[in-house]
Amino acid sequence: MNIKIKLLAALMLLFGAARAFAFDEDTKIADVINSPLFKDFGRLIFPVNSHYYHGTTLRDFGLTWYTNIKPARTVEIVNYMSAHAERGEQIFYRIYSDDDPRARDTGLFFFRGDPGAKFAICNAGGGFVFVGAMHDSFPHALELSKRGYNAFALIYRPGADTACEDLARAIAFIHDHADELKVNTKDYSLWGGSAGARMAAWLGSYGTETFGEKRYPRPAAVIMQYTGLSEVTGNEPPTYNCVGTNDGIAPYRVMQRRIEAIKANGTDAMIEIFPGLSHGFGLGEGTIAEGWLDNAVRFWED
Repeated sequence: MNIKIKLLAALMLLFGAARAFAFDEDTKIADVINSPLFKDFGRLIFPVNSHYYHGTTLRDFGLTWYTNIKPARTVEIVNYMSAHAERGEQIFYRIYSDDDPRARDTGLFFFRGDPGAKFAICNAGGGFVFVGAMHDSFPHALELSKRGYNAFALIYRPGADTACEDLARAIAFIHDHADELKVNTKDYSLWGGSAGARMAAWLGSYGTETFGEKRYPRPAAVIMQYTGLSEVTGNEPPTYNCVGTNDGIAPYRVMQRRIEAIKANGTDAMIEIFPGLSHGFGLGEGTIAEGWLDNAVRFWED
């Protein structure tokens, strides 16, 4: 009887813990950051520089320069993370050694797909001053994982150069740990919005060897959202773009001309332009852009 009582108590404790870590729209952002499940990386789920986000709960969370943030999606993401962490799965990986000062504000959040499936790295924007992952890379990675792909969301250091160095390190890390991560490194893709799109484009065109790592395979495709990058080197991988006509930060005509230039070089490229949308629409849920991610996945597969 004592054994049964102890077992029941343990189950109740476990069930109680599971309930304690279920988040909803009224959950305070600080409670997510400080959740014991997230250990020392909870602070990286939201921008490290808190000046670039506002709100105290998941319901009223907002990001500088971003639109169309959905509280239900924010709740889904943190509950996904907590559920997997509670099961003992590793959801966050350091890309630098623990004694490297670069390790403090960098790393990869892993949204697992099918074992052995190929992978994508999603890079949030934030003007190279913050990382808007909760709206600009976590949702993308989660949706890709639902489709069976292994998806990573990179948390990088501010600054264009340091961000690209961190993305190069992330590519190297995944290739070097592919067996442990159970990912296929063939024909991976790089995704990004705003500043994150520039990172993806630069790594795609210049390669990891330009940013402090040895040479690793280039991505099979680069998926870009709302960034006004104009340069074309002639070394671009196949490239997908999407943007809104009311984007005051990334003019759609600039993106359109770049896609045309890539195609003129004989490389596959496409762009979707959405009337009336402004900057930072993310997945575009509930807007004219909804479904763009499926088109981007098809482009990657093609």
